[in-house]
Amino acid sequence: MKKVLLATAAILAFAAPAFAQDKTDKTIGQAPPSGASSFYLAQDTATMKCEVVNVQPAAGGNMKVIGAAHPTQASAETALKADKTCK
Repeated sequence: MKKVLLATAAILAFAAPAFAQDKTDKTIGQAPPSGASSFYLAQDTATMKCEVVNVQPAAGGNMKVIGAAHPTQASAETALKADKTCK
């Protein structure tokens, strides 16, 4: 009985770290969580006109992202007015 109890304790001691959650995990290069929203400056590559969108344009399309994501629509609008590449 003692051997079974010691073996179980040893197995649990080695397996416990595998189930621990790492609090420092961060998602890098992915879309924000569904509750969060970001705004992007998107430029049409044919007309060179820009607009503020809340969904990042897909790679390879006719729209490209100008700059980084903005946390609010107001900050994206301000960046749109300041950007020199947009017509």
